[in-house]
Amino acid sequence: MSIRKYAVIGHPIGHTMSPFIHKRLFELAKINAEYATLDISPEMLAKEYERVLSKLDGYNITIPHKQNIIPLIDEIDDKAKMYGSVNTVSNTNGIAKGYTTDPDGFLKALEASDIPICGRVVILGCGGVARTMAYEVVLKGMPLLFAVRKEDENIAKLLCSEIMNTVKGSKVSCCLIDELSGDIDLLVNATPIGMFPKTDAQPIKDSVINKCASVFDAVYNPLETVLIKKSLANGAKAVGGMSMLVWQAVVAHEKWDGSIYDKDDIAKLCVDSAEELKNR
Repeated sequence: MSIRKYAVIGHPIGHTMSPFIHKRLFELAKINAEYATLDISPEMLAKEYERVLSKLDGYNITIPHKQNIIPLIDEIDDKAKMYGSVNTVSNTNGIAKGYTTDPDGFLKALEASDIPICGRVVILGCGGVARTMAYEVVLKGMPLLFAVRKEDENIAKLLCSEIMNTVKGSKVSCCLIDELSGDIDLLVNATPIGMFPKTDAQPIKDSVINKCASVFDAVYNPLETVLIKKSLANGAKAVGGMSMLVWQAVVAHEKWDGSIYDKDDIAKLCVDSAEELKNR
């Protein structure tokens, strides 16, 4: 049986978790494949595309190539077109097609934890991760509130305008994070607060955490942040960013070879990936 060849590209790329996660996914699917790490500088991308990338069965893309890869490939799917970003490419029958799996990773992480996108949805932060999640919320017809720091208020207002202009009929607003109050059906932390090594930090006050029915924290190191632990202690449903990281990799495999995975196997892979990260 021939060995299928895959890789992740980026620059720099020394600490990526992609090989650990994708090799396990290939094992679970019983697919004979190699998965390499390729550090490619921006100025070498076009040359390495012809020399290496076009000969792979597929590959993942991280910073700084998610936009620059687009002119080099043959086509991109509608969601990648909307986001203007590609993080997965499949090479099938001579056609290189690009996808973005981050949004679906977010949705599948919520689904696996039985967390619906409904009611009052609040996203903390307004950066790239927040933007991805925000679009998925409004595409489901839900109103959305960004809660941000004072210094990010203008950025948040611009993002609100962008989303409402792109998704007609969407309702998006923003407030200062210190003014956040009231019952929240789904709280999404799209800030790095709580990430290793500052694991004692939390992005919102306990009084707000106590009002959340469900919580998603994009931070994946540690596996359970203070926000997650306190939410679970309150009886809320809560899941961390490692689940999204793994599920977006699962979606890449769906694009590459149609693999289907057991939810329990993915849950174990999330725990094992967190342990691997801690050991590093």
